[in-house]
Amino acid sequence: MKNELNPTKILQAFEIIMEKGSPTEIGRIYEGVEAFSDYDGYNVYMRGNGVELQVGFHNTYHLDYEQEHLRDSFLKKLDALVE
Repeated sequence: MKNELNPTKILQAFEIIMEKGSPTEIGRIYEGVEAFSDYDGYNVYMRGNGVELQVGFHNTYHLDYEQEHLRDSFLKKLDALVE
């Protein structure tokens, strides 16, 4: 798996979740992925199945996960949302 994420695809996935998802306490959830942003919208977050992805200003990102296979399946799920 590549070390770099495609910020355009990640933000497209975020928008799809926000458009099609069901409301949660802090954002929206769609296809098992919850999406939300901070109060000013500079940082967006997506999480599910033990993985959290934070995308910040200037397309910086941080992926938090305990196992690589969880990360891989999470990223594949985001790709599937966009396709």
